[in-house]
Order: sequence, then C-alpha cells, then structure tokens
Amino acid sequence: MSILINKNSKVITQGMTGKVGQFHTQQSKAYANGVNCFVAGVNPKKAGEVFEDIPVYASVRDAKQATGATVSVIYVPPSGAAAAIDEAVEAELDLVICITEGIPVHDMLRTRYKMQGKKTLLIGPNCPGLITPDEIKIGIMPGHIHRKGRIGVVSRSGTLTYEAVGQLSALGMGQSSCVGIGGDPINGLKHIDVMRLFNDDPDTDAVIMVGEIGGSDEEACARWIKDNMKKPVVGFIAGVTAPEGKRMGHAGAIISGGQGGANEKLAVMEECGIHITRNPAEMGRVMQRILKT
Repeated sequence: MSILINKNSKVITQGMTGKVGQFHTQQSKAYANGVNCFVAGVNPKKAGEVFEDIPVYASVRDAKQATGATVSVIYVPPSGAAAAIDEAVEAELDLVICITEGIPVHDMLRTRYKMQGKKTLLIGPNCPGLITPDEIKIGIMPGHIHRKGRIGVVSRSGTLTYEAVGQLSALGMGQSSCVGIGGDPINGLKHIDVMRLFNDDPDTDAVIMVGEIGGSDEEACARWIKDNMKKPVVGFIAGVTAPEGKRMGHAGAIISGGQGGANEKLAVMEECGIHITRNPAEMGRVMQRILKT
C-alpha cells in the first residue's frame, strides 16, 4: 500500500510538449511502472500529436474521458499554471501535482478559492512532486536514490526531500512514499494532511518531516501528532543554522512578529514528542536510532 499514488495510477501531463515537461515526462515514464502510468498529455494547440507514444489532447477533460486518468502533473509556465490547476479541478481529477515555480500569489489565491468544495487534492505549487518507490514517480525527484521500504517522508524543501531519502537509503531504510509539498505560501496539502495519510497507512512505520521557517503549519502539525500520531516522527526545520555554519531554507520564507523561526518551530515539535535534529545530515541516523529502540 502507499499514499496518494501507486503503480495503477493513470497520469496526465499538462505542459508535456514544453522542454521541461518533455524531459521529466521521459524520466517519469522510464521509472518503474511509468510506461503504463503516463497515459496522456494536454496542449490545446497540439491536440492529436503523440510524444513518446503518449497522445496529446486538447483539454484535461478530453484526456480524462479518453484514458480514465485521475492524476495530473503540471509543468506549465507560471503565467498559465494556476489556470491549468483550475482546469484539472473542473475536470474532477483526484489529485493534481503542480511543479511550476513562481506562480503569482494572486493567481493562487483565486485558484484556492475556486477549489473550495471540490474533490481534487493539490500538491504544490513549487514542489518536486511525489514518489512511491519501485512503483511510480510524478515530478522531478531523482528516482535512483529511492528504495522500497516503510519510512514516509514529507517536506516543504525539495532539496531536503532528496537529502532525507538519500540518507535513509544509504542506511538501508527504504521509503513507503515521499511527498514534496512545496514551499509557497499559498499551496495545497500541508504537513498535517500528509501526516494523517501516513498515520493510516499500514505500510508506513515512521515518518521524516522537514519544515521551513515562516508560517505556522509545522506547529499545527506537531500538535496534531502529539494527540493522534501512532508512529515515531523525526523532524528538521530548514532555516536552522547547521553546525558547519550554513543556513538552509527558501529565500522567500518570512518570519513575522517573532513567530515562524526555526528554533521556535523546533521547540514546539520537541514538546509534542517529535524527535528533532538541528543538523540536516543527521536525519537518517536519528531515524535509525529510534527504530532500533
């Protein structure tokens, strides 16, 4: 079992005929069961064409009707990406993953408002995507560093998603699912949403949770974990100064009114029973130590 996607998922690529969309569709199709999972592309100007044996349709609705797809991944440029999300939501897909970075905040505010009451779940924007190792990857994650296992990963930072996975794999700990939720202020699924899924997943034994400075999503998730989580969680906040003096985190992450800082977030997480580390190089080792005990 996995969360959100598996080897039977049918995926539409919005923006597949662009340079970025082409490259990452090729990479995803070549990973595990991708050849069976990626079934359609969307470009209203190139409907009827074929790329890598994948047919291109004029709209998401047309692609869904023709292929039965329930998931979409978006590589559309920032100016049109929010509209691409809207189209997927109106087509009533189950899940949309928006990789695009730099979408105007006002566009995302309108899109999130339109999504109210709709069935579609959104991951991103400005995210690396998600992967169920040895089954399917959707997005820009490097597939070769993942291995099948029982540790979940959820992260706001794309780079630290890969770092956590790389450490786990090097220590012999595979992953059940890995989800990069993105670092934009207006986005879809939060830490708490993904943590609920991992908590209910019988094939996930523990979770690494990577947050960032700014906002209060990590604190809200930590309090939920304290009251509900049945599995151990290792936590790190990008933005804390590591021992070698480097500071990790998105440049756009904003601390306001003395809240949202790395130390404040880590303090709440620790109070709620999360096994924190202030060194991103230690996430895997902390998980290994917890599982041994």
